Amino acid sequence: MSELAASQPRHTAPLSVLIGTLAGLKNAIFPAIAAAFGTGIGGMGLIIGLAVGAAIALISAAFSYLHWKRLTYTIGAADIRVESGVLSRAARSVPFERIQDVSLEQKLLPRLFGLVSVKFESGAGGGDDLSLAYLSDEEGEELRQLVRTRRDGAGAESTGESTTENNGASAIGSDPQSSAAEEEGEPLFTMGPGRLFSFGIFEFSLAVFAVLAGLTQYAGSFIEFELWDPDLWLGLIEDQGVDLGQVSSGAQILGALGALLAVFVIGSATGMVRVFTREWGFLLERTARGFRRRRGLLTRTDVVMPIHRVQGVKIGTGFIRYRFGWHGLRFVSLAQDSGASNHVVAPFAKLREIAPIVEAAGFHLPDENADWHRASRRYLTDIVFFDAFFVLIAAAAVFAVTSFFAPDWRDFSTGILIVIAGIVAIANALAWQFQRHALDAGQIMASSGVLAPRSQIATRLKLHSVEISQGPISRLRGYATLHLGQAGGVFSIPGVPVERAREVRREVLETIAATDFSRLD
Repeated sequence: MSELAASQPRHTAPLSVLIGTLAGLKNAIFPAIAAAFGTGIGGMGLIIGLAVGAAIALISAAFSYLHWKRLTYTIGAADIRVESGVLSRAARSVPFERIQDVSLEQKLLPRLFGLVSVKFESGAGGGDDLSLAYLSDEEGEELRQLVRTRRDGAGAESTGESTTENNGASAIGSDPQSSAAEEEGEPLFTMGPGRLFSFGIFEFSLAVFAVLAGLTQYAGSFIEFELWDPDLWLGLIEDQGVDLGQVSSGAQILGALGALLAVFVIGSATGMVRVFTREWGFLLERTARGFRRRRGLLTRTDVVMPIHRVQGVKIGTGFIRYRFGWHGLRFVSLAQDSGASNHVVAPFAKLREIAPIVEAAGFHLPDENADWHRASRRYLTDIVFFDAFFVLIAAAAVFAVTSFFAPDWRDFSTGILIVIAGIVAIANALAWQFQRHALDAGQIMASSGVLAPRSQIATRLKLHSVEISQGPISRLRGYATLHLGQAGGVFSIPGVPVERAREVRREVLETIAATDFSRLD
């Protein structure tokens, strides 16, 4: 720890050069294949392809070494400074008191070499957080503990409290066992293989087909093979002696069902792989510093979210998983723009499992006695009218066009659009029944959605402002949209009657004005 505490510029781990070189090899694969096939399949093409790949790999290795050589970090008395750049130099300093926390991330390749990426979360958002890639596991953990201690010391000094520090070395760093003990906390939520399997069933994904389509399109530029040409496949089938004209309608239906089943199986398997690689070993703990979340099979992340950073909670679900009682919980936190996935704390859980996490964060789920208020009926009328109006305009346009070009399709196509207008109106009416908000002594809650309900909760104390927004129509009709100023997120409640909006604004501002924030811990 004394080496880290010394205020001297330091390099990241030398193995970072190897990681950068290996990561750059993937950029050489497709150019090498393209060069090999572009010059003809044979010995010369293979030699040219290997030469192109080797050249790209060498260039990648050179840039990786230069980047490592020119990247240094310095731990000062009040900040951490990172300097980087080969041709043009850049220096970034972040004061310890501005660092919200330090998180560790291990992707598969660095993990094999015992390396970790260290990210200093400053709460700036927009990708402005500072990071170091890569340090050894021991150095990463020591640096995290040192920065946390310096940060806590800076915060204590700004409030006039005493701190314990000896020549820049942290008290935590001097006792690794106490440091590790401090990080252990109360488990709040875990997901084992069984839960991950259930989660994967609902994570249906067709991303694999998009990847295959991209690869075939890329390969088609130097291979004369049109994968999506139906005549090609029909010709291949006929070459096998199969006459499609002799295939019965029942066999065709079975073939179509088999194709749909294959798509479902592949989509489910893709979702399953994504869930297991992202959520493996998921563990959420309540520690002395806040909420600690660890997860990942290939990329292992270790993130701590201090409680004071949690500005609100969001509960969401999906159309199918809602029927089985599954929901997802995420925190609305500072630096939300830096990566929404960093704030997922229970991606697949029942409400009874979500409730203790919400309470540990200083919130509570609405009870049966909550004073719910629906959106204005005038707001409902306006939404139904305008949405249906635009569909009816489209129906009139279709009626006019088909009357001139395709009279036989006129009545059918127009009728379909009229039915769609009716469905839109009914859907908006149902959605209005579930669009509501409630205000109690400590927090404000809002929910919406019929088939996949969503809820958002924020404490009145942590709101920064309350804005009442009205457009020309809403001003004429007497309703407004409430915009609640929330750090790290967006919280808006549309269609609120003006009198109710003013009442909510008054009560929330009274809560904020009655609090002396200079005396809060």
